[in-house]
Amino acid sequence: MTLTTPALLFPAISLLLLAYTNRFLSLAQLIRKLAEQERNSHHDVAARQILLLRQRITLTKRMQMAGVFSFLLCTLSMFALFLSLELFGMVLFGISLISLSVSLVFSLWEVMISTNALNVQLQDIEALERNKSRLSDKESSAASR
Repeated sequence: MTLTTPALLFPAISLLLLAYTNRFLSLAQLIRKLAEQERNSHHDVAARQILLLRQRITLTKRMQMAGVFSFLLCTLSMFALFLSLELFGMVLFGISLISLSVSLVFSLWEVMISTNALNVQLQDIEALERNKSRLSDKESSAASR
C-alpha cells in the first residue's frame, strides 16, 4: 500500500463532514422554528417532532464523531506509511474505513428518522385540511337551511 491510497479518502471524507455539518445546521434551524411554534401554541405534532429531532441530533453527533475519527485515522495511516510503517499504516487505514462505514450507517439511520418526521408533518397538514373541509361542509349545510 502506498501513501496515495489513504490520501484518496481525504476529499470524500471532507465532503461527507461538510454534508454532516449541513444536516446539523438544518436540524438546529428546525429546532428553533419548532420552539417558536411551541411558545405560541402547544401542539401534539410538535411533541412528536421534538422526540424525532432529539433522536436525529444524537445520530448526527455520532455520525460526525465517526467521520472525524475516520479522517483522523486516515491521516495517521498516511503518517505511518510516510514513516515506512506499512503494516501499521494498513491497519489504521482499515480501521478508518470501518469508522467511515459506521458514520454512513448512522447517516442512513438519521435519514430514515428524518423521513418519519416529514411524514408526521404531512399527517398534520392532512388532518388540518380534513378539519377545514368538515367546517366548510357544516357551514354550507347550515347556510342552506
